[in-house]
Amino acid sequence: MVKATRAELFHRIAEQESAAARRRAVELGLADAVAFRNVDFESHGAALAECGGERTPALWDGTRLHVGLDAVLAALQGLASMPLS
Repeated sequence: MVKATRAELFHRIAEQESAAARRRAVELGLADAVAFRNVDFESHGAALAECGGERTPALWDGTRLHVGLDAVLAALQGLASMPLS
């Protein structure tokens, strides 16, 4: 399984749900806490597969892969609520 020091948002540029997830991450002030990984790049698609996923948007939080817009938005909200370390 992929080990990340920060959350990873797997997305596709031209996908509406991915755009909504990226926008929400920025609105929540998570742009520096979340790596944006466009799966149209082979290495980013491979990283998503290593996490057990293939659909976007998806968010790897270091432990679990959250797949689909609703799950990603909920996970982003949870990340935003966490105290800074």
